[in-house]
Amino acid sequence: METKTESSYRDTISIVDDKGGRKWVYPKKPKGKLYNARTIVSIILLAILFGVPFLRSDGHPVMLFDILNRKIILFGTFFTPSDYYLFGLIMISAFVLLFLVTAVFGRVFCGWVCPQTIFLEMVFRKIEYFIEGDYTRQMELNKAPWDNVKIFKKFSKYLIFFILSFIIANTFLAYIIGTDKLFKIMTDPMSEHLSGFISIMVFTGLFYFVFAWFREQACILVCPYGRLQSVLLNKNSIVIAYDFIRGEPRGKLSKDNEKKTGDCIDCKKCVYVCPTGIDIRNGTQLECVNCTACIDACDSIMDSINKPRGLIRFDSIEGIETKTKLKFTARVAGYIAVLLVLITITTLMFTSRKEIDVSILRTQGMLYQKIEGDRVSNLYNIKISNKTFNDLPVSFKLNNIPGEIKVIGENVNLKAAGIYEGSLMVIIPEESIKTVNTPITIDVYSGDNLITKEETSFLGPVN
Repeated sequence: METKTESSYRDTISIVDDKGGRKWVYPKKPKGKLYNARTIVSIILLAILFGVPFLRSDGHPVMLFDILNRKIILFGTFFTPSDYYLFGLIMISAFVLLFLVTAVFGRVFCGWVCPQTIFLEMVFRKIEYFIEGDYTRQMELNKAPWDNVKIFKKFSKYLIFFILSFIIANTFLAYIIGTDKLFKIMTDPMSEHLSGFISIMVFTGLFYFVFAWFREQACILVCPYGRLQSVLLNKNSIVIAYDFIRGEPRGKLSKDNEKKTGDCIDCKKCVYVCPTGIDIRNGTQLECVNCTACIDACDSIMDSINKPRGLIRFDSIEGIETKTKLKFTARVAGYIAVLLVLITITTLMFTSRKEIDVSILRTQGMLYQKIEGDRVSNLYNIKISNKTFNDLPVSFKLNNIPGEIKVIGENVNLKAAGIYEGSLMVIIPEESIKTVNTPITIDVYSGDNLITKEETSFLGPVN
């Protein structure tokens, strides 16, 4: 049975002290093979993040999320609001994929891919280590009086943090408004783009607050993913785990107790390097972001005392207890099946997606009109979404019945990535009308190219 001291970690979270205040985390600078691997992955992801807004395809951004103006470009393909159901499917698929990865590999996304972790651990903390030194020097500096050295270091650090936050804010804004508008905001007088300037400063302040002060609290207090893992993980999930069978009972290394204790010498190096301040030896906890810093720290100690690596490693609780490999459970199979179905449906919808969407519907509540020459007219509402980057003239022709089509107002000229809404009148000789609702087909052309065939009905008198 656990004592109160042994189980006290269950009564609070790592960033809260006994009085309920914030406990500032000073992680030791990590090093090791996994940390080097994370650094390489982070560099690649950061290059993608900062580089994508500047990529162009036929003169247009490769990726743009201009929600306010309903303009979304994904991998060079333009999407209109009529395509938003595809993004719904993509989001659902992403969540199912996240559930699958978590059920199998735990919170590995947080430690290796999440922008919050990458920026905090691989950018801002590296700068902090460079300016203020490792964790012990940081604690000493914070306790020291405000002399010239402390002022210089603190000012330099926070100035660089603010500049980086400004760069990150501009990058994220570039995904929303595009680099062209962003450069215009930055180069034109502030009075001409006051709302854009305010947006940049709001984003800058938000990122500065998160990375300079809020830090790991974003993962522990705000992000719901840490709490989701409690229902997604089981004993077969691969997580960062402490081998309690091999490591316990803990004890200092000496010749007298070498055979009486486990491999854990209670050096607490795994605790010192943890960016969220937990002790991984207590088991899986919501604060753990699977950053692998504790694995590198423990492996270095095992090397120094001539013990095999892997006291802390990627493994499942089931694997530690029974030495079994990863099990393919029914729940994992279920996630995979659902994910494959969603990917198949999304792929089919993407491939069947039209670059120009046309909707022609007879105007509700309007009856037919008899006009001179023994002809009958119906009024129709038209809506056309242009999902290309080219201006397109559009014309209409009746396909299966004699008659003519007149566009109400000016000729239809679709703007690039634009939406046209208007009306047209279909006129048919009365002698061609055989039923109350006569099926008609309207061919939609852009120049000589047939875009689509729209089927609708024509209301008229029965001869």
